[in-house]
Amino acid sequence: MEFDSLSNQVIGCTIEVHRYLGPWLLESAYAQCLAHEFFINKIKFEMEKLLPVEYKGIRLDCGYPIDF
Repeated sequence: MEFDSLSNQVIGCTIEVHRYLGPWLLESAYAQCLAHEFFINKIKFEMEKLLPVEYKGIRLDCGYPIDF
């Protein structure tokens, strides 16, 4: 899948979730609904992955959580 096509699909999914749910919900609700939209649109994804921190050649036990 080309990057532009994938980008358009992802943006479309996010807009669909926002249109359906509206504003002011918790991020966790939007994330679960977005995961469902990705699933039904056959967009491969992973949730809540940790991006490791490397410092001077060593990998630290801390990391930054990435939503998708």
